[in-house]
Amino acid sequence: MTKPRLNRRSFLKSSSATAAAAFALGPVLHVSGQETASKEKLNIGIIGAGGRGASNTGGVAGENIYTLCDTNPDVLQQTKSRYPNAKTCSDWREVIADKQVDAVVISTADHHHALASIAAMRAGKHIYCEKPLAHTVKEARAMQNVYAEKKGTLATQMGTQIHATENYRRVVELIAAGAIGPVTEAHVWCSRTINPVEPAVLPEQSVPEGFNWDTWLGPAEMRPYNEAYWKGGNLNWNRRWEFGNGVLGDMGSHLIDLPFWALSLKHPTTIQSEGPAPDTVACPPWQVITWEHPAREGNANWSKPTKVVWYHGPEGMQRRSEYLQPLVGNDTTINQWGIGVAFIGEQGVLVADYGKLVLSPGDKFKDYPAPENRIAPSLGHYKEWLHAAKTGGESLCNFSYSGALIEHNLLGNVAHRAGKKLEWDAENLRITNAPEAAKLLTKSYRDGWGI
Repeated sequence: MTKPRLNRRSFLKSSSATAAAAFALGPVLHVSGQETASKEKLNIGIIGAGGRGASNTGGVAGENIYTLCDTNPDVLQQTKSRYPNAKTCSDWREVIADKQVDAVVISTADHHHALASIAAMRAGKHIYCEKPLAHTVKEARAMQNVYAEKKGTLATQMGTQIHATENYRRVVELIAAGAIGPVTEAHVWCSRTINPVEPAVLPEQSVPEGFNWDTWLGPAEMRPYNEAYWKGGNLNWNRRWEFGNGVLGDMGSHLIDLPFWALSLKHPTTIQSEGPAPDTVACPPWQVITWEHPAREGNANWSKPTKVVWYHGPEGMQRRSEYLQPLVGNDTTINQWGIGVAFIGEQGVLVADYGKLVLSPGDKFKDYPAPENRIAPSLGHYKEWLHAAKTGGESLCNFSYSGALIEHNLLGNVAHRAGKKLEWDAENLRITNAPEAAKLLTKSYRDGWGI
C-alpha cells in the first residue's frame, strides 16, 4: 500500500490512533488506567475563582462544585450565583482541611501554587494547578518529590491546556520519526513583554470590606493594601518577582513544554541569560536564555547534546529572527510567528506553534510521508485529569513531568537574577560555580505560610 504523503492541511487534520491502541513513544506519557471511569461525581474545591479560575471551574463543572474560595468577595458572589449550592470561604487552607473535598483546582497567583498543591497532596486530594506549578526552583523540586511519595493514590495535572491538542502530538511524532534528523537546538519564543513596575511600593488604600488581603499576600512580605498589586490579574501581578515569574514563568510553561516533551528533556547542565540588568522587584521586559542539555538515551534523535533557547520581548524577538530566518529561507516568515518553537535538526528545521507547523526546506519535505500516528488523542485537558482521578490513572502533565519542566524553566530566571552563566548539579539541587546564587533557588516565607 502506498504511504500517505504529507501536506500541511491533511497532516494537521489526520487523527491519532484510538486510546486503546496507544503506547509510549519515547518521552510520550499516556493516560494509564483504561477501565471505565466511576460515574460518581467528585467534590471539587475551587481555590481562586476569578480570571483563570473561572475558566478552570467551567472545565470541571460536570463534577460537584462543592466549595468556592477567593480572597475577593465580589468574585465569590459572582461565582456563587452560578454554583448556588457551593460553600464559600476566603482562605484556601479551609478548603484543604475539609474532608468532604475530593479534589482541588488551584488558580491563584503563582506564589501560592506550590504551597496549596503540596498541602493538598499531603491531605490526599487530587490536584489541578495552574501554570507555572511553582514559584521557585526548590518549590518545583518539592512538588515532584511529594508527588512521587503519593503517586498511584492521587491524580495531578498542571494547566498546560495546549499539551492536549493534536498539533503538539503531530510535532512530537515528526521529531520521533527523525523527520529533521537528530535535533541539536530548540528555539522557543513569545513576543510578550513586561510593562514597568512603577512605583515599586504603592501607597496605602483602605481594604475593601470582606477582601482577605492577608491571605492574598500569603507567603509574601506584609505591606499596606493597594488594589494595584493584584487588580488586572496575571499580566499585572506576574510582573513582580514576589508574586510571579514574568513571561518565562507564564508562557514558557506552554511553549517550552513542546521541546521538553518531544526531546525527552529533564535537567540542564548549564543555564545562561542575556537581558537588561536584573531588577530586585520587576521581572525583565526581554530575555534570551540558553539551557544546555546532555545527550539522552532511547532514541537516535535525542542522542546529541541539545540546547534550548528562550526569547521574549522586542529585543528577544529581533535576536530570534536574525538567527532563525536564514535557516528557513522563504519557507516561512519568522516575524509573523508571535509565539513558536523551532527545532533545528541535522536534516532540516521544524517550526510550530499551537495550531500549525512548517517543515523546511519546503522542497525537501513537500512529499514527506506522514509518520504513522502513534499518540492517542487526548480525552480533553480537564477530562484527562478527572479520568485519572476516578480510575487511578495518571494524566500527561502530572507533577512529575510538569514539575521537572517548571524547575527547568525557573532556572532561567535564576540565571538572569544571578547575572552569570550557571553550572547546575540537578541531583544535589546545587549551583556549583556560583554558591552565592543559591538564595535565588528559594525565597523567604512569611510566618505561617511555609511549605
